[in-house]
Amino acid sequence: MATYAAPVTAGDRDALPGPLPRGLPWLLLLGGLIGLVAAFVLTVEKIALIADPTYRPSCSLNPVLSCGSVMATPQASVFGFPNSLLGVAGFAVVTATGAALLAGARLRGWYWLGLQAGATGGVVFVHWLIGQSLYRIGALCPYCMAVWAVTIPIFFYVTLSMLDRSVGRIPTPIRTVAAAAGRHHGVVLTAWVLVILALIVQRFWSFWVLVGR
Repeated sequence: MATYAAPVTAGDRDALPGPLPRGLPWLLLLGGLIGLVAAFVLTVEKIALIADPTYRPSCSLNPVLSCGSVMATPQASVFGFPNSLLGVAGFAVVTATGAALLAGARLRGWYWLGLQAGATGGVVFVHWLIGQSLYRIGALCPYCMAVWAVTIPIFFYVTLSMLDRSVGRIPTPIRTVAAAAGRHHGVVLTAWVLVILALIVQRFWSFWVLVGR
């Protein structure tokens, strides 16, 4: 994932702050598509639930894996409209970015800064929603979890890419941490995901035990 091309020339500095990881365009395209589909389906399910309060969403499988329980909470519409609409817009941009890069586009530095800001906002929001789902709502939305699963690696690798391509503009301590994270990116990302999975298992342990009997 973190294989880098040769540095760009001075004439390219307007287009990119530095070389791109070769796998990043594919991550943006495929991760963006998965997130877009999940967000779109969530939006359709939310509209159906608004139209008919007795409607049972397709992702309401049991008391824990229950989109309906999550959709009915204020946390599902933090800004006054369904959160999934943010996902539809955001993942559409991510998908288009991946496709453009694979087609050979060279994007301006301001665009990458905007993508970084969006990815950072997305990952912060996702972790807030994880906390709300586990400790306030007490239920998990499978489609939401698909969004979590792609938002984290998108943020992680976009951030590593930005730090690597801006190596001459960041403080040495941050550069050192970023280099270590880049060398061990698979370990870092796996540990991140395992922590979230452990929290889910721990929070709903009694339910998993009952299901297993």
